Amino acid sequence: MVHELKCWPKFFEPIAQGRKRHDLRRVGDRDFQVGDRMILREFSPETGSYTGRRQTVEISYITSATEPCALSDQALHEDFCILSILLVPDA
Repeated sequence: MVHELKCWPKFFEPIAQGRKRHDLRRVGDRDFQVGDRMILREFSPETGSYTGRRQTVEISYITSATEPCALSDQALHEDFCILSILLVPDA
């Protein structure tokens, strides 16, 4: 499955550089699964438009209240999940 999502510049840049290897998302937005790809489209909240930059990542692990890791079942709200992501070279 491929998910196309908005990504604000302050998050997009560190992801594109390979420094930010996770993304926090709402559980109910999509049926995220390990192995899914996300096309992150840089979106400027100031201008309300896309910048034209995009980055593809692959979900390598999902942490949520139902799929806990350490204290996530206590610390992570059930409406959110943490997606561990890997950069995918340009296709």
